[in-house]
Amino acid sequence: MTLTFGTDGIRGDARTELTPAPVRALAQAAAEILGRGGFAVGRDTRASGPELADAAHAGVAAAGGDSVDLGVVPTPAVARWCADRQVAGAMISASHNPWYDNGIKFFAPGGSKLDDWVQDEIQARFDALRGTEIEAIPTIVDSHDSAAESHVESIVASLEGRRLAGLAVVADAANGAAYDAARRALTRLGADVTMLHAAPDGTNINDGCGSTHPESLQAAVVGHGADLGVAFDGDADRLLAVDGDGRLIDGDQIIAMCALDAKARGRLAGDAVVVTVMTNLGFRRAMDDAGIHVVDTKVGDRHVLEALDAGGYSLGGEQSGHVIFRELASTGDGLLTAAQLLDILARRGRSLGALADAAMTRLPQVLRNVRVAQTPADVDGPLTPFIEASLARMAGRGRVLIRPSGTEPLIRVMVEAETDAEARMEADGLVAAVESLFG
Repeated sequence: MTLTFGTDGIRGDARTELTPAPVRALAQAAAEILGRGGFAVGRDTRASGPELADAAHAGVAAAGGDSVDLGVVPTPAVARWCADRQVAGAMISASHNPWYDNGIKFFAPGGSKLDDWVQDEIQARFDALRGTEIEAIPTIVDSHDSAAESHVESIVASLEGRRLAGLAVVADAANGAAYDAARRALTRLGADVTMLHAAPDGTNINDGCGSTHPESLQAAVVGHGADLGVAFDGDADRLLAVDGDGRLIDGDQIIAMCALDAKARGRLAGDAVVVTVMTNLGFRRAMDDAGIHVVDTKVGDRHVLEALDAGGYSLGGEQSGHVIFRELASTGDGLLTAAQLLDILARRGRSLGALADAAMTRLPQVLRNVRVAQTPADVDGPLTPFIEASLARMAGRGRVLIRPSGTEPLIRVMVEAETDAEARMEADGLVAAVESLFG
């Protein structure tokens, strides 16, 4: 397998693909291009994490630099460290993937993710370095506690002295990077916190839990009679929620609630919100009704961040639960999102379900992944007649999006319609078209 940058860094099977040797070369390439001084390295709870973090430190040393080991921390803690100290950094994580996968994503000095051209430069240097021997002895500063504590303190400070007293929340840490930070931050803010899946053993990260498997959280919220639940992914840079009845609340709904609340308080810069092309049509209709401009980007929170900075906007995110509060952070932060969402509940005195229902009506959305032998260079052109026919049948009441995956040989088909049956019917037809043309 060729290790290349995808939507969010580079990922692969840590047993066979993303092993220490390529991670050393990747870190050397990144340090040479992004900066060698004080390069920060964090990781999630995967069994391969310590070895790959050591390899990253060795790569920085080979570039002539020194590095700081942040230990097990959420991805946004690495971004914050980089922002506060104007250094580059790396997070060793495969996010929501199984434990045997791992990955590496980089932050530029200032804590932002990388522009495409910077990724291309690192990729080119990495390709040139692969297979070379690295014998440099790294100079590492151990800053586990300060990085984790700084992140928790920033979450607490984001509420400007307000408290979450009286709110009972179940937090599913996915046996990942938020297993300790979530408890510390939410408890310090005064919430009554019950932790779920917060005992990582190196192989149970994302295993039937977290934001990709919220079923146990939904049951726990109802069973505990909690006000809501929050579910993180493995590296805690995104969040989904569960209302008191056990209903899943996705990123679109969370962003809608936050946008409406910020606008009501005069804190939504430009009266605009940045989302990706995957965002539900119901969200777009709700924002239009509220006088909030919707800015679209490609899938990936780094594209959301670019649009936020380009427009001077303050809020954006993805349906998957990556939410960026730009005045508070330089990347998606699941724990920050949880605190902001809980703060809305505490200030408004309403349930999560009621606020979500008032914020937007989610249209039925069907997502299908069609595996292909090789991702074609042009997807839209051959499919245009099929897409136009589908849109004509829905007569302006739906939406179609077909795009190649950024990480796998897949073509993703998304259809939104007024009814679930209509969305499924149109998706079936478009999947058949994709298979006939590219299968």
